[in-house]
Amino acid sequence: MISDDTALRGATPGGAVGGRLPLLDVLRGVAILGTLATNVWLFAGPGGDAAILYGSDELSPFTSFHADPSAATLAEGVFRTAANGTFLALLTLLFGAGLAVQFRSAARRGARWPGPYRWRALFLFVEGTVHFTLVFAGDVLMGYAAVALLVAWLLTRSERARNRVMWVSVSLHVALMGLVTAALVTDPARTSTVPPEAVELYAHGSYADQVAFRLDHFLGLRLEPVLTFGLMVFMFLLGVRLLRAGAFAGDPVGRALRVRLLGWGLGLGVPLTVVTAVAGPDWLLMDRYVVAPLVAVGLIGLVGRLLDRTNGTGPVVTGVSALGRMAMTGYVAQNVLLMFVCYGFGLGLAERMADTGRWWVLVLWAVVSLVLVVSSLLWLRAFRQGPLEALQKKVLSRAR
Repeated sequence: MISDDTALRGATPGGAVGGRLPLLDVLRGVAILGTLATNVWLFAGPGGDAAILYGSDELSPFTSFHADPSAATLAEGVFRTAANGTFLALLTLLFGAGLAVQFRSAARRGARWPGPYRWRALFLFVEGTVHFTLVFAGDVLMGYAAVALLVAWLLTRSERARNRVMWVSVSLHVALMGLVTAALVTDPARTSTVPPEAVELYAHGSYADQVAFRLDHFLGLRLEPVLTFGLMVFMFLLGVRLLRAGAFAGDPVGRALRVRLLGWGLGLGVPLTVVTAVAGPDWLLMDRYVVAPLVAVGLIGLVGRLLDRTNGTGPVVTGVSALGRMAMTGYVAQNVLLMFVCYGFGLGLAERMADTGRWWVLVLWAVVSLVLVVSSLLWLRAFRQGPLEALQKKVLSRAR
């Protein structure tokens, strides 16, 4: 997810001028806009990110449509189905690819590994902890930091050892998701809604009260990275494998690999996503954490094919790539913006717009997306890195 000064540099998908693979930047930008497409519904829903704690049916894409069928709720269901888990998986895979780039750079310099990378992982964990506490209970950075340390060590092992860990991790993950889903499906009396006190907290409570709520429920709100640890390990290692196979390069090998990713990922993932999304809240885990990663792999092929055809040029590609180059800043900034727009201590739109339908959430996503892209373009005209990327570089340079 996070671009790095040692990452491969370049200017077109057909080559790595100076070393950077532009497809990685575009994919990071796409992933940031995609995580926004998921998170916006949490911020705009009753109880905000407290829904994560209660396993609310609100998290399922078609819950609103089942309760009140309309064009607006149908659009919401389709939009949320397309985003649910897909871009989280894509971010995770890209983080693994970025880790492989850093390992390659360290090897070229003859530097110790993981060596100073431990400081990078520590910085990421601290940043994620701050982000979780002050902004968003669904933070992914803390989990990424823990997995990154494991995968960084695995990069020093044999390919056979990595493959073994990779497939054992995903097998255990799928088995766990299957068992939990089976338990949910066989419990017809189960309901999960955000309690009124949590709804009141996010609609009218102070910012300090919301921070205290996240800290009081730290373990419950941090359950996702624990349950999906095996998936994250798999996606990290898959990112490493795809990078080393050349899937992000612009040569014939890369293009051929992306065609295969597109066919398998979307050809298999999209039908399964439709089935699990329409099946209802009991199938949410299978939809988000088992099927969505397939679609994420297909997205790599799709975005890569589009870039191949456009030669990586145009205002849309340039804007999304700029956001990808400062992905860490974009990820945190989107949640900060949504927090102030939706919660009661800010504009409070989540409560004010609750009775106006669901279209306003789609508009909010589009507006925030535009803000992120435009601000990334303007920032990178004046600076080489995003604010958080520059802070990370400064802190790590002093730590070393």
